[in-house]
Amino acid sequence: MTKRLYTATVIQMLLIALVTVTPAFGQGGRGGRGMMGEGAHADMQLFHQLFEHRTEINRTVIAREDGIETVTESENPEVTRLLQTHVTSMLARVKEGRPIHQRDPLFVELFKNADQIAVKYEPTAGGVRVIETSKDAYVVKLLHAHAEVVSAFLANGMSEMMKNHPVPERGK
Repeated sequence: MTKRLYTATVIQMLLIALVTVTPAFGQGGRGGRGMMGEGAHADMQLFHQLFEHRTEINRTVIAREDGIETVTESENPEVTRLLQTHVTSMLARVKEGRPIHQRDPLFVELFKNADQIAVKYEPTAGGVRVIETSKDAYVVKLLHAHAEVVSAFLANGMSEMMKNHPVPERGK
């Protein structure tokens, strides 16, 4: 077998493997559960759509002693719908214990403490207002860190999502 034919064969095998494995990974593999859990495929599509329109999104974050208040909006009606869909999907994941982004330590810790987070969600004309609070000082730090990371997602795009984000220290 010539080197050129061998290389072409290896490339074909890699492409076949990629095509075969990628849909299962993106959809969560067996039973729909993978790195991002059930519903991962739909949520990932939504993340990508939001990243595509991130320059059309305005976000205000107010750090509170007991948590955070955010208003995230767009003048584009389609982006408004995406924002509202995303927030309701993420709140359902928290409530149902279906974590996402489990390779990022901050997200792992946030989902571990989800039972200590109270959430109020309100659609607005351009998007959503979310208030997340906790009686636990450590969980409040997690909420503040998460709000910063979401703002960084909007500022930096997909490259930020690929990073691991530090977990705040307990105490102090």
